[in-house]
Amino acid sequence: MSKNKEPMRTCIGCRSIKLKTDMIRVSYYEGELSIDKTGKAKGRGVYLCNDEECIKKAIKRKAFQRSFKTNFSEETLNKVVNELAENDKES
Repeated sequence: MSKNKEPMRTCIGCRSIKLKTDMIRVSYYEGELSIDKTGKAKGRGVYLCNDEECIKKAIKRKAFQRSFKTNFSEETLNKVVNELAENDKES
């Protein structure tokens, strides 16, 4: 018998591979970048570790722009960083 394997995802900040359930999904749909708390939001998604350092690395490396093939304003990225920080405090 085979066991169900849990899906693995790569963090766009630190490039480490972890379980999907241990990561945060950020989605991009119709020009809107947002945190996907359910993991089922429409649009393209990327994953980040639940760590402030990974978020900073992703922004520094322009990982969001590269992953979504779009230029984001600093304001948009700061909004997502703030949402992630709030999400981190709730955990």
